[in-house]
Amino acid sequence: MTATAAPTTSTGRTASAAMIWTALAIVYVVWGSTYLAIRIVVEAEIPPLLGMAARFLVAGSLLALILGLTSGWSRLRITRREAVGAAVVGLLLLAFGNGAVAIAEQTVPSGLAALLVAATPLWLMALRVGGGERPRLLSWLGVLIGFAGVAVLALSGGGDTTAKPLSIALIVFGTISWATGSRFSPRLGLPKDPLVTALYEMLFGGTAMLLLGVVRGEPGDLHLDRIHTSGWLALLYLVFFGSLLAYSAYSYLLANAPISLIGTYAYVNPAVAVLLGWLILSEPVTWQILAGGAVIICGVALLVTAERRPRTIAAEK
Repeated sequence: MTATAAPTTSTGRTASAAMIWTALAIVYVVWGSTYLAIRIVVEAEIPPLLGMAARFLVAGSLLALILGLTSGWSRLRITRREAVGAAVVGLLLLAFGNGAVAIAEQTVPSGLAALLVAATPLWLMALRVGGGERPRLLSWLGVLIGFAGVAVLALSGGGDTTAKPLSIALIVFGTISWATGSRFSPRLGLPKDPLVTALYEMLFGGTAMLLLGVVRGEPGDLHLDRIHTSGWLALLYLVFFGSLLAYSAYSYLLANAPISLIGTYAYVNPAVAVLLGWLILSEPVTWQILAGGAVIICGVALLVTAERRPRTIAAEK
């Protein structure tokens, strides 16, 4: 096993390898389960954008309260530039990224949604090429294979007749938005404290989703007396595990780990999501889902392997 150099944080300190892998494990498992929770929320007649707005506004407020009480309220102070950066990332990752997935999951099974989101590293590579970078041949191969898998799922709807083409296109849009936010977040002058970054992104993103939900007319579809207990429980799970825990872990990774390593969550989350969707909601696992998903994951695995290889070689010298 080869040794790799530990990443350095924006504050100049060396990030703990144990912390990085712990954060990655949380993102692997917990985010894989959030697709199921989102599906349960929207099936329980909670409007998607209002539900996700509540998720992030409550989680962001709780995180602010925890940090303020344990570390002092001065920890929450940020500059205007940091606030603008957090607002941009919150808009791209949460309002447009997560919000699009929530709307789409009204008709798209959770496992299929997760497989389409698995293409995030492929869009990250496309953004890098657009920025003038020249990836290796193996990276190109991974991108081509991965997008072929996306095409299989998008054109077939995963073999599920309830998955509307517009909903699938919405997930692709959300994935591109998430990749864009992840790609440019290190350049936006975000707060150096990843937890502070996470809470402001959740507050800004949640506010944007609330406004978008009002524009979509979702308040007229909200009937609290019709919401099943499972919907409330799923929303609470998204608040405490999907947002407070997993999104904070993702923000930590963006500040302390290579993007190529972070991107590996994209081929672990779908496996978790498909399994849970099948076990709990009896979502069908069609041959199109298996074939398209396998192709996407192979493509992403090739891409991540190609992008990590230069770092490993350099660390061995």
